[in-house]
Amino acid sequence: METVRQTRRRFIATLIALPLTAAGIWRFLSPRRVAKPALLKVAASALPVGGALVYRQQRIALLREGEQIIALSLVCTHLGCTVSVTPEGMVCPCHGSRFDRSGQVLSGPAQRPLDRFAVERSGDELIIRS
Repeated sequence: METVRQTRRRFIATLIALPLTAAGIWRFLSPRRVAKPALLKVAASALPVGGALVYRQQRIALLREGEQIIALSLVCTHLGCTVSVTPEGMVCPCHGSRFDRSGQVLSGPAQRPLDRFAVERSGDELIIRS
């Protein structure tokens, strides 16, 4: 007489163990979502209407046009020089690229606009995230 190696109990245990094992493997193979750290925190009242705040250490410029607040990177998209902020816009001192107040390229050699950062408002505080 032939013996059956698989019993009903073993089959049910296998059905339970397979999804649990797959879930455990998935947990360790999938990356965790980490909140992006704040690059800069500024009081909203410190930013004048139509003005700009420049943080050279962090290489970030905050510009305000009415109620719209823009956070731009001061890293030139051509070769990575630090851009200077002027009342008309921004100028790269290395190779002469010019950008408007929204970061768009006015004249080259830069081909891409300046990078923008996300601006969150929390009460009277502006939080800049990458």
